[in-house]
Parts: sequence; structure tokens; C-alpha cells
Amino acid sequence: MTVDEGARTVTVTPGRAAQELELRRDEFRLAVQLGLVRTVPAGEGGRRRVERGELDRLRAAPDFPVGLRERVHAVGTGEAAALLEITPERFVRLARTGHVSPVRFSLNRYRAVVWTYLAEEVAAFGLTCPALLTGRLPVELRERLAAHEDLRPRNWRTRRLGALLRATDDPWARAAAMASMLDPVQVAEVVDDPYERAHLDRLRPSAPPGMPVRAEARDIAERLMRADDPDEILWHRMSLALALDEARTEQPAPYPGASGRPGAAGEWPGGGVSLGMSRRPGVATAEPGPLLPPARAVPAMRAVPSLPPLPPAVPVASAPVHGLVPASASGSAPAPAPAPPPAPAPPPAPVPAGLPSAVDRPPSRPAARARLLDRLRRRRAADRGRAGGRKRPASWP
Repeated sequence: MTVDEGARTVTVTPGRAAQELELRRDEFRLAVQLGLVRTVPAGEGGRRRVERGELDRLRAAPDFPVGLRERVHAVGTGEAAALLEITPERFVRLARTGHVSPVRFSLNRYRAVVWTYLAEEVAAFGLTCPALLTGRLPVELRERLAAHEDLRPRNWRTRRLGALLRATDDPWARAAAMASMLDPVQVAEVVDDPYERAHLDRLRPSAPPGMPVRAEARDIAERLMRADDPDEILWHRMSLALALDEARTEQPAPYPGASGRPGAAGEWPGGGVSLGMSRRPGVATAEPGPLLPPARAVPAMRAVPSLPPLPPAVPVASAPVHGLVPASASGSAPAPAPAPPPAPAPPPAPVPAGLPSAVDRPPSRPAARARLLDRLRRRRAADRGRAGGRKRPASWP
């Protein structure tokens, strides 16, 4: 029998435990939150389970199941006020000043926060402070209420943090529970190392049951789960810093890569996956300075053969337009202007030492170049003749 099979034989699921303890699902969750029912982890990322011995202990109590059900009995504002025989408005004022702590909250369809209290704690408050149930409230409480003080969210967060800390002995999980009470910006200011922040985020406790699904209501619930008073924020920041020191002393946060050192090149935090950034062989690097990209090889430059110089400027004749057409009816056309002699080819440019010589090209034919220049001159002269008007000498090209 394997270890997992042996663990399953001595533990049961939460649903099965609630059934054997004769509790509803919400009552069983509340019993676990209050520490009345102890649970054990069930593998990596699995739901917590209840040991068979824990069920036997609870079932052996003399007041089972009535006593256990009374300890997890939760009431709203109206029922709590009825237990104390006061008005709901007076009970709300007492809860806002911190005399009664809520055990959970929910949002109704109007996105109003509905707080729930333990009936056992409400009854105990009535026995402890009977003077606050009748007459006028003390001046101090009236001043705090006039300043719109409301300690219900803070007291609920304190109760939730206590339940999270009781549920684990892992120092990093305890630090993650404290970090869940702060805004991510506050956590980043306390925890400088991004790998430690990623580890805390992986260990972040799950949201309490009954979280709303819609975005608007969920935003309200998430604001209630985070500290908002300056002194509360400072307290959680100091607690997180102390918890981090304890966790680092016992075991450092896991870093990606086999070597476990932070900031390994080519690795992503939390995944240990190489990004393919490796040093190119054959390139010398200086240590411990930053790695420089290898120099790119510059291809050898080839000498560009020099082009022949342009022909000299050819002045355009300023004769009238009719001088370009046949002068007589005999159809004889004037002889074209003689082409200029081709310019002698210049000597090849000297090649710098160390560079390869230019690629040999076949020499250009002077006759073909002369005919091309002649055609261009005649085309330009014809265009000017058709355009008419005053002629202006122009140079070629």
C-alpha cells in the first residue's frame, strides 16, 4: 500500500466530515475557520482533509451534536439584536465601535455588505457589558460614531488572519497569509526580491467561500479583504517583514534553475524555463562585467570600378523651329550633328592594400554610347520644337 493510499484510509473529504458531524456545508466551513475542526493538507495543491481521529474526538463529546452546532451558529443583525433585546440600530452602532466582531460577510443583490456574527459571542457580550444595552451611549462612543468609524471590516480581517495562521506551520505560508492583507503595492515595497514575491503569490490563501462572481461586487469584497487604515497597514507591513526574516532563516525562497541562485541568465522567475540566451562560443567576455553581444563580422569591401566622366555639356542651337524640319520639298533632311569623339577611358582606380581587386567587367563600347547620346539630343530638340516659345540654352544632362 502506497503512502497516498494509506493517507486516504485515515482521512476523509470535507463533505464526508460535515455529514458525519451533522453540520451543513457552511457550518462546517465556519467550524474549520474557527479552529473547532482541525484539517490536514492532502498533497500538493489538494483540498485539506479531516483525519478520522479528529472526527472520533468530536463525536465523543458529551454535548455532540448540539454543542458543536451551537458554537457555529451564526446570526445576522436582526437576530443578534433580538438576542440582546435591543434595536438593530443600536446593535449596528455597537458593532461599528468594535464591541462585537463579525465572523463573515456577504453582499446582497444591492451590493450592500451583510455582516454575520456568532450567536455565542453576541450572548457573551450581553452578559459582559450590560450597561451598553440600555440608556445613552458613552460620549467616547458617540464621538467615534460621529467620525464615521467602522471597525467591522478590520475585526473580520483580524479574525481571518488568525484562522489562516493557525492552519499552517510553514513560515512562507504564514508570510503569504500576512501579505494577503496588504495591497500588492505595499507588498512590493516590503518584499524587494521578485522571486520571493512570486513565491508568496503562489502560497496566497484562497478567497473565503461565498465570494461574489460579478466584477462590481467582487471589487467591493476584495477591498474589504485588504487593510485600509494607516495603523493597520503599518502593523501588517511590520508583521510581514518579521515573518520574511523568519522564513529566510529557515529556508530561502525557491529560485529558478538547478543552481538555485537568483537572476540566472536566460531564466524566467517562477518557471525555471530557459529563454535560450546563451553565450556564443568563441567570443571572449570580461567577468564579472555584463555580457556584450559578439561583434558582427564586417565583409571585405570590393573596389567599385570608376565610371567614365560625363560628356561635356552640349549647347542647344537657338535656331528657329522650322530649321529642324526639311527646308525644301525635295525631302532631303539636314545632316545630324557629328557625335563627339568618345572620351578616353580613365585608368582604373588604385585598390587599397589588403582589399580584393575589383571584379572585371567587359569594357563599354564607345560607338553604342555615342549613338545613345545622339538619340537623346535629337529627342530633346524635337520636344523643344513642339513646345514652341522662347528657347533657353540648357546643358546636358
